[in-house]
Amino acid sequence: MKKIEAIIRKSRFEDVKEALLAADIEWFSYYDVRGEGKMRQARVYRGVMYNTSAIERTLISLVVRDKNVERAVNAILGAAQTGEIGDGRIFIIPIEDAIRIRTGERGDIALYNAEQEK
Repeated sequence: MKKIEAIIRKSRFEDVKEALLAADIEWFSYYDVRGEGKMRQARVYRGVMYNTSAIERTLISLVVRDKNVERAVNAILGAAQTGEIGDGRIFIIPIEDAIRIRTGERGDIALYNAEQEK
């Protein structure tokens, strides 16, 4: 199992969500986050200078079976990529175990029901 965390542009979230659902990745969490990037610039709006180094993004977090990692990553890449600086990052983290609280099931089966085996 792997945990995938993707930090993407807020404007691309709906596209990424649809791409994940189309790739049969049906469970994920997302959060509004702020972060600091390499770009340091100030923008002027109506004569007022604004510091834009704190960037608003969306963090998508999902745990998938090993066989679904590439499918999920490709869905995120395809939907989030604009080719411009600031498209974001994807992190893939190993997961040692998962436990379904309701039934006590452990491992891959804790992520999905047996009848949903893909």
